[in-house]
Amino acid sequence: MAEHPAYPVGLRLSGRRVVVLGGGQVAQRRLPALIAAGADIVLVSPEATPSVEAMADTGEITWVRRGYEDGDLADAWYALIATSDPAANAAASAEAERHRVWCVRSDDADQATAWTPATGHSEGVTVAVLTTHARGRDPRHTAAIRDAVVEGLRDGTLVAPHHRTRTPGVALVGGGPGDPDLITVRGRRLLAEADVVIADRLGPRDLLAELPPHVEVIDAAKIPYGRYMAQEAINNALVEHAKQGKAVVRLKGGDPFVFGRGMEEVQALAEAGIPCTVVPGISSSISVPGAAGIPVTHRGVAHEFTVVSGHVAPDDERSLVDWPSLARLTGTLVVLMGVDKIGKIAETLVAHGKSPATPVALVQEGTTAAQRRVDATLATVAETVRAEDVKPPAVIVIGEVVRVGPEPSA
Repeated sequence: MAEHPAYPVGLRLSGRRVVVLGGGQVAQRRLPALIAAGADIVLVSPEATPSVEAMADTGEITWVRRGYEDGDLADAWYALIATSDPAANAAASAEAERHRVWCVRSDDADQATAWTPATGHSEGVTVAVLTTHARGRDPRHTAAIRDAVVEGLRDGTLVAPHHRTRTPGVALVGGGPGDPDLITVRGRRLLAEADVVIADRLGPRDLLAELPPHVEVIDAAKIPYGRYMAQEAINNALVEHAKQGKAVVRLKGGDPFVFGRGMEEVQALAEAGIPCTVVPGISSSISVPGAAGIPVTHRGVAHEFTVVSGHVAPDDERSLVDWPSLARLTGTLVVLMGVDKIGKIAETLVAHGKSPATPVALVQEGTTAAQRRVDATLATVAETVRAEDVKPPAVIVIGEVVRVGPEPSA
């Protein structure tokens, strides 16, 4: 048998009896996949690891608390033999052979009738890598191949084009704060599969350069608006391209729903009958301060943080922010889109009780090669922004957490 390669096959075990002998580390690793497959699992073992015992306690498996006995594999479709008793393993393997039950042996692959491949999953696809011969089996090499394939599918570096007709739709992807490595793996994969990408100015621009030549990249800031408002024009472009049967990605900076007007786009697509997938992104409100060495919370310093938009000044009748209440908070205040309004914001916070000495940090172009941090206080921040020529995009952090951690570099 060892002369011939293994024949790969996918077992459909839903509702079918699977017997696992042994409740140790091997069972602990293999059981979750069997549970996910919907198998009717019987574990036969006098003892089990705490994780395996928890599976029995929650009813995911049936645990028979004893050693293996002849007849345990009757009516089984599949068996995993993983006890620490070589004699029991050999006896169970012989029973499996008699009953024609496909059997995996953790202690002796040569005596098994089935092998467990190194498996991984990516968006509805299972990747299974199997050594073709028992001789020279290298599990670590097999796992490395599996990992490389799965990672390539997830991050879009390994693209498998769809050949069946796709349902028109839009993926609303949060691109993160700017560093291309901080987009989610799902977002990167959807980008790799896109026909059209409508991108924001604050999206991770470096990712656009990696797209195949056939992908149409549209700068949302340059869509001709005509009689439409800017957001309406973007909404119309999303609907138009999706109705043409194209895979459309709306690439936004940060997270689509953190001051990104993402829900407006979702609503417009819903009204047009276009399905939309929302892929969350890493918000700059947390990631940019972190990249600059500032924790938004810290034990003994800040037990909460608040994120507000500063795109309208506190005295603007359009403002929905309760600035007097924010001034009374003792935690961290993170202001987005507030560079040109920071003077008025600082003045308002101080007027409602915030100390003028409260530290402030402005992090410009956070997580990118152009990142820089400028420190001030509420009393000095307006002048500091002018003197240091701080430009958007910049995240503003107000609170004692600014002083936590290493001293900011000059």
